[in-house]
Amino acid sequence: MPTHIPKPTRITAAGNKPKLIDELIGRVNSKTDAMSIAHMRSPSGWVEPGQTPQFDEYTYVLKGALQVKHKDGVIEVRAGQAVITRKGEWVQYSTPGTDGAEYIAVCLPAFSPDTVHRD
Repeated sequence: MPTHIPKPTRITAAGNKPKLIDELIGRVNSKTDAMSIAHMRSPSGWVEPGQTPQFDEYTYVLKGALQVKHKDGVIEVRAGQAVITRKGEWVQYSTPGTDGAEYIAVCLPAFSPDTVHRD
């Protein structure tokens, strides 16, 4: 039987400024550990600690731009673009632009504070 998800759960975000994370599917809202889907809204100047997660992350930017720092450089992902980060690689997400960013993040397996391995 299909599972209806009537609303997301607001999750506390890591970083230097408040960021809104609304988890639709994942360990908290739907008790799903196979994957997570979250709607993110981060303000201008937001930056989170670097991380070496044990999950792949697929990110689609809806508005603004997301900066993804990695060991070989920096990728700026603008509205209408996407980025894939692989488990085991170090990354750091931020939104240094004046508009911040709104994006959808999908993690396989689901995001967990125990498997994100923040710096």
